[in-house]
Amino acid sequence: MGQIAVLVPTMRRPESLARALRSLFAQDAPQLIAQIVVVDNSPEASARATVDALRSASPVALTYVHEPRPGVATARNAGLAAADAPLIAFLDDDEEAPPQWLARLAAAHASYGAAVTFGPVQGVTPPGTGWAAPYLDRFFSRLGPETSGPIEEAYGCGNSIMTRALALPGPAPFDTGSDETGGEDDKLFAALRARGGGFAWAADAPVLEHAPADRAKLSYALWRAFGYGQTPSELCARDGDWPGVAKWMAVGVAQVLVFSLKAAMLWAANNPARAEAADRAARGLGKVFWWSPQRFYGQAAAKRSSASAGVAAAPAPIG
Repeated sequence: MGQIAVLVPTMRRPESLARALRSLFAQDAPQLIAQIVVVDNSPEASARATVDALRSASPVALTYVHEPRPGVATARNAGLAAADAPLIAFLDDDEEAPPQWLARLAAAHASYGAAVTFGPVQGVTPPGTGWAAPYLDRFFSRLGPETSGPIEEAYGCGNSIMTRALALPGPAPFDTGSDETGGEDDKLFAALRARGGGFAWAADAPVLEHAPADRAKLSYALWRAFGYGQTPSELCARDGDWPGVAKWMAVGVAQVLVFSLKAAMLWAANNPARAEAADRAARGLGKVFWWSPQRFYGQAAAKRSSASAGVAAAPAPIG
């Protein structure tokens, strides 16, 4: 029996979820997989039909979990509760894993003895995205070192594998206070680092991240960049580290001054590099105006998804 449970949280993306699951069914080493756990984070259980339709195609146990309270941390905790394997891999519902993905990720994880091993993410935007497509491809990407090995920096959960006993302590290791804003993996990895846990990078285990058309826009990317910029200041504030908040705000002011000017000059010259400069300015602005975190996930995401799809969202449970 395999030693790895692959967790796939999802929220109203049936076509994308189907692509992600089919890529897992096509892995070269299915014997590594103990189970695939799909966590449906939509209140109305919208992914159930997709999972049921694909169940017969799965070469391994396919588990469906309905977690009706929208939130990225809540969804991951629900997936962990349904998994017994000692190793946990995470694949987002907008990601597609090449056939060698899991074998290479697991091999690097074993080779370097890390608590968490990450792999690259290559962003893919739809045809016809326009002049900002190269920037958006990079925005949705996660590019790390060119070679595999131990690393100091932690990345996000998507395309990662973790030794559960080391990296995921307790029944609910992800902080549900970050359900709408994100940053739950930052807190998890900071605590792991404080306990002496190590990280590794598997350069040969990339996945593709397919950006949907409604997100493959400069306006969306800059909004997200602003929110990402808020994270270091906001996390310091949560911990009562006010000198840290002041430091990050000062960094943000410098970024805004430098990159706003650069973006303006590049915009005047119609230079495509203006998107990168605007991104850096937006991240700086987020560090300065950190006290009202942008809400990308949870109830906020459910409401946006309902509005775009014309679905009436059911109320989340209270408690």
